[in-house]
Amino acid sequence: MRRTQCHSGHRAGVRRASAALAVALGLVGTVAAAPAAPSAPSAFAIPTSAESGPELAAAAQAAAGPSFRRVDIPMKDGVVLKANVFSPAPGTPGADAQGRGRYPVIVQPASWGQNDLEYVLQGKQLAAAGYVVVTYTVRGFWLSGGEVDVAGPRDVADISAVIDWAIARTPTDPQRIGMTGLSLGGGLTLMGAAADPRIKAVAAMSGWGDLVDSLYSGETRHLQAVAALTAVQAPTGRESAEFQRMLTDLFADRNIPDVIRWARTRSPGAYVDRINAHGTAVFLAGAWGDSIFNPSQITAFYQKLTGPKRIELRPGDHATQEVSGLLGLDNATWASALRWFDEHLKGSGRTSRPPVELEVRPGGAHESYPSWQAVSSRTERLQLGRADVFGTGVLSGGTTGSDATAGTGWRTSVVGGMNSGADGGITELSGLLDQLVQLPPVVALPLLPRWAGAVWQSAPYATPRHIRGVVRLHTTVTASAPQGTVIGYLYDVNALGVGKLISHAPQGWSGKAPGRAFPLDIPLFATAYDLPAGHRLALVLDTQDPLYGGRTPLGSRVSFGSPDDDPSEVVLPLR
Repeated sequence: MRRTQCHSGHRAGVRRASAALAVALGLVGTVAAAPAAPSAPSAFAIPTSAESGPELAAAAQAAAGPSFRRVDIPMKDGVVLKANVFSPAPGTPGADAQGRGRYPVIVQPASWGQNDLEYVLQGKQLAAAGYVVVTYTVRGFWLSGGEVDVAGPRDVADISAVIDWAIARTPTDPQRIGMTGLSLGGGLTLMGAAADPRIKAVAAMSGWGDLVDSLYSGETRHLQAVAALTAVQAPTGRESAEFQRMLTDLFADRNIPDVIRWARTRSPGAYVDRINAHGTAVFLAGAWGDSIFNPSQITAFYQKLTGPKRIELRPGDHATQEVSGLLGLDNATWASALRWFDEHLKGSGRTSRPPVELEVRPGGAHESYPSWQAVSSRTERLQLGRADVFGTGVLSGGTTGSDATAGTGWRTSVVGGMNSGADGGITELSGLLDQLVQLPPVVALPLLPRWAGAVWQSAPYATPRHIRGVVRLHTTVTASAPQGTVIGYLYDVNALGVGKLISHAPQGWSGKAPGRAFPLDIPLFATAYDLPAGHRLALVLDTQDPLYGGRTPLGSRVSFGSPDDDPSEVVLPLR
């Protein structure tokens, strides 16, 4: 490791309630503008040496910079995708060794709700670096034909059709094909890697490896994220009947097995064996606070890859880390993606960089590791104990000291369906604030109502704790209803009792006998966080969070207890 400092009234109502979220998403949704008038595709003729002209003319062309044109790309089912093409100026370094003037190509599907103008500034920069760039508006959005397919079979077939078109109509080297994209484009990039073996290298930014885990992790509907995406899609997208049905069922909490099957067919992780067989070089970038595609699902996907791979995770929310690059500004993620393509499409030499790079919260230190497994080197177990007279349980173990109230044989109860004041924040906004001003969701621990949320707190730590990876909670639950949801929150608490959210995650259950205890495990979302010396750790468990569609009936009882043979504990992965 190297460490350096640094469809119905209901759906309409959901859309109206998500207006503020749509504004936030729009801020990071890029510089999308109304597309220009459509233009007919034009053939690209590769000049022969006899047609090249004087060297002076070629030098003048190179100095003029990359060319740009708007095109229509027909799909096999008759749908036409709106696209634009950047081509390197003649003489730009990076052409094929055979002297045919062909360059590696990067195919860029636009983000959710955006169009092909989203990547204009990046396209110009990539073309200047010696790449043909084909950016297209995904079917169902803006002036592209068809209906929204959400990385389904039509979207995936479109990727190969765009590659075919690029090979035939641009100076594309068919042996050097890459893809990159943001959000929906990131998911499509990984689906393309699974479907088309011609794709040699990909860079997926703020994408997903597991759409099921993104929409329904912990058997819990991520309703605020889905509502925000729905609001962003509504003005520019045309929903298919299938997509409408999936949204309606998800919001109504019905036919969930069908929703899961639909999402699984759109999950790159379901086809990771194909990506591995193709040997595709995969670069992944994401944010610790991504409220749409959580970091745990992308780190799990990363670990399944066996070919060339790299992952970078930084503070932020969905797409907030990459947005400055779309504005043409220096951006670490886009710079890493370009280096990835240079290495794997141009053969500029393999990197000596370790494949895992993390930016640690809250100080911004950078760490590199040889593998995800190396991110944590040990674990520390903290037992949950009986509550004191103030309603706060003890979190003890490791070097935090012990307490007579810690251990087994206790039970803490809360009223179900109530928000304790602890929550995971607001989609898009909370992670962005953490990125910009190091302000994640905050609570005042002494003020949390113990009847709505159970609280455990450690003694102050004498030395810092470097938390890396997935924090895991195990406890025993006894509930008065057969179904329910618990959300676990881990906080960094200062001397004033103010807690900053380190990580959280929901976990649901169903079909349990009322009044009968059962074990519950909650893996929190992956993180990299440094707890300062003198601070405490706090765990909060409650049953309602605005981010999620919980199933705990209002007014029911949920108890957390620790039988003598099954102690409740938090397992911290530490560097």
